[in-house]
Amino acid sequence: MTAGKTKLVMAGLVRPLIEPRLPEWVEPHWFMSKDEALELAPMAEIGWFDMYDKADMAAVIAVATQMKWLNSIYAGVDGMPLAQLKKQGCMVTNGAGINAITIAEYVVMGMLTVAKGYRDVVRAQERHEWLQDSPGKVELYGSKALLLGYGAIGKLIEERLKPFGVDVTIVRRTPGPTSLAPDAWRARLGEFDWVILAVPATAETDDMIGADELAAMKQSAVLINIARGSVVEQNALVKALQDKQIAAAFLDVTTPEPLPADHILWTLDNAHVTMHLSGRAQDKMFLRSATRFFENLERYRKGEKLEPLVNLDLGY
Repeated sequence: MTAGKTKLVMAGLVRPLIEPRLPEWVEPHWFMSKDEALELAPMAEIGWFDMYDKADMAAVIAVATQMKWLNSIYAGVDGMPLAQLKKQGCMVTNGAGINAITIAEYVVMGMLTVAKGYRDVVRAQERHEWLQDSPGKVELYGSKALLLGYGAIGKLIEERLKPFGVDVTIVRRTPGPTSLAPDAWRARLGEFDWVILAVPATAETDDMIGADELAAMKQSAVLINIARGSVVEQNALVKALQDKQIAAAFLDVTTPEPLPADHILWTLDNAHVTMHLSGRAQDKMFLRSATRFFENLERYRKGEKLEPLVNLDLGY
């Protein structure tokens, strides 16, 4: 170790993107396993500990007690020891917006897939059967969507739906002509053809869609969740789908993940499970993350505000 240098600890998988561009004042340390990360984390002033297993990731972050800046490619920080990070004065930057384009495109794909019955078209092709009629006859044009969550992803969803002629109503703290206040959307659920969840996973949003909300939706409505599985009470959703209380659900996220092979959601014809692939349906994630990291690294050196900075009290 070199005295006076800022110690950076991060996954070796992104080393080719990062190492050649690191300035002289940074001393990098790379890990390839959880055990290596646990060994290196206590020395980190800057950490980038993204792991597929969020419990492993949280365990590593918990021992990084000298860390002053935690960077993550993930938009959600649920599961991280936020209280500890706040106590030690650690700033957290997340991946908000990194995958926003592809996730917004995934929402449009999901809506079109359900509207046009495209899954049945694919199945017919696999059977070598020439369909005489379309299995889906819904048009996006003129339909109404309720968009819960108006961050980077939510804004891009709205932007992409407007050219389709979808009437989008957003939920925000300052209501307006095309928006609802946080306490007003439940009373209006019955008006919408699409209910799109793009909220952060926090205690406030846990189970925000449950039996009462599903019962208030139109029977022809479709629920789209690209947020987190925790924002939907999944057992209530299963029952609503079984009873045809709502028309369908397009679920990029579930509880748990991966969804067990014997889970009933796999078997429901009106449930579309897309295995949390929306953010991965692109090839620019790591390039965008590296660019953002180096922009923030320069800000960190100068003592400037990092972006996007997570509010450790709010959890997003």
